[in-house]
Amino acid sequence: MLKEETYEVSLKTIISGKISDYIVFTKFRLASLVVFSSGIGYLIASTSPIDWYKFWWLILGGFLVIASSGGLNQIIERNSDKLMSRTADRPLPQNRMNLTEAYSIAFLMGIAGIAVLWIKTNTLCATLSAISWVLYAFVYTPLKKKTPWAVFVGAIPGAMSPMLGYIAAGAGDKIEFYAWLLFAIQFIWQFPHFWAIAWVADDDYKKAGFHLLPSAGGRDKTSAFLVLIFTFFLVPFGMLSGFFGMNGTISGIVIITCGMAFAYQAYKLYNECTVKAAKRLMFGSFIYLPVVQLAILFGKN
Repeated sequence: MLKEETYEVSLKTIISGKISDYIVFTKFRLASLVVFSSGIGYLIASTSPIDWYKFWWLILGGFLVIASSGGLNQIIERNSDKLMSRTADRPLPQNRMNLTEAYSIAFLMGIAGIAVLWIKTNTLCATLSAISWVLYAFVYTPLKKKTPWAVFVGAIPGAMSPMLGYIAAGAGDKIEFYAWLLFAIQFIWQFPHFWAIAWVADDDYKKAGFHLLPSAGGRDKTSAFLVLIFTFFLVPFGMLSGFFGMNGTISGIVIITCGMAFAYQAYKLYNECTVKAAKRLMFGSFIYLPVVQLAILFGKN
């Protein structure tokens, strides 16, 4: 009896550990946030009654593609991950997952996700998802060690999620102006968001040879100034949604207020050039995007 109980406990531990490794390997939290943007884009584009059947297929397909990208990113960067405190405990650096398993999971999820989007949404949504997948995994990821401006490449697939949601809700024969506007807001947002993270983790990144802040000097006034400029641009770009009739006055006020608050946090980083100020900006970026997207959704005309 004791042997049986020990076996059951061991089995549960193994299964629990494997699930935890898959959650880390697929960057589950990041994938969920990106899929949230896709869902918002879909709901913004939808008219009543909402096609919830297509919505949930979009969420599933989008999650699989994003999770696949995250897994491929970890495969490519597995040796670098060993050198950084924040990533050293991932399943590949710790040999809890072998490369065959990792490649199999990543490619199966990617192919399945694109297939789901192709069959259940439309061809344009699936095609752009495939382009995003390739750009993130096979262009942005290798570029990270070559130039800090890899963030420009990474910002393209990173900004596609609300656009893809918007496209999925339609016929998929063209990319409408509002889809481009959602893309533009998220594209610009990624620079202060990513650079704030890079500022906080700069010492750790350097251990693996990553220099991801925009200035060669790292945590300096030049990097902080560029963060400020991109954050400031979010204010007028956020106002465009109201200017072109995408949403009403109240949501417009919310968007402008969020933009000004976010820009103020960037100004504090420029003024102080401290990790503490970068952390405030980083957490502010997590709040800014979903609030703005929800404001557009609930205030849509």
